[in-house]
Order: sequence, then structure tokens, then C-alpha cells
Amino acid sequence: QVQLVESGGGLVQAGGSLRLSCAASGRTFSNYAMGWFRQAPGKEREFVAAFTWNGGSTIYADSVKGRVTISRDNAKNTVYLQMNSLKPDDTAVYYCNTHPRDGTPWGQGTQVTVSS
Repeated sequence: QVQLVESGGGLVQAGGSLRLSCAASGRTFSNYAMGWFRQAPGKEREFVAAFTWNGGSTIYADSVKGRVTISRDNAKNTVYLQMNSLKPDDTAVYYCNTHPRDGTPWGQGTQVTVSS
């Protein structure tokens, strides 16, 4: 059974930074294109960032482009999201999962709250 565990969220002031982590177990991590998603209160879950299938490049939502960086450590089965210049609009629960989605269950997510 695949399990995704996100961590690293917290409360930060606008302009601050956070580094999120997602540890995967139950599969060969390096075989999958992984991404980050987020869900703000009252809104649908949305795409944030991901690796392409060949792992050679990354893609970002326009709302975060230039402020976040996705990276991975295959040896640790972990994917990261470095977020800088955070804005109150970035407040959400952040999740990692495969991209494109393949039915892998969602983890519990990690809460990011950005105060103005």
C-alpha cells in the first residue's frame, strides 16, 4: 500500500519561506512523476508544481511561478517544495501525489498559513 506523508507546514508571515517534505513508501519512488497540490478553505484542490514524466523538467502553476521550487531525493523517497515570498493567498493544506494522478491515495497534507 502506497503511503504519502507530508510535513514542514506552519504559520509564517507574508514574505517568509517554508520547505515542505513528502515521504513516500510502498513503491519505487523514482519511477513516478510527483507533484504538489493544495486546497484552500472552501476551494477545490489545485495543482502547484510537478516533475514531468521523464523527470527532466518541472512545471509550476502561474500563481506560484518564480516563488516555489520542487525537488526530489530518490534515495530518500522524498519530494520537496521550497516556497519563498509567501503570500496570504498561499494559505492552504498542501499535498503531494503523482502527476498526472493515478489514483494513489492522498496523504493527510500539511497546513501552511501565511499571515499578512
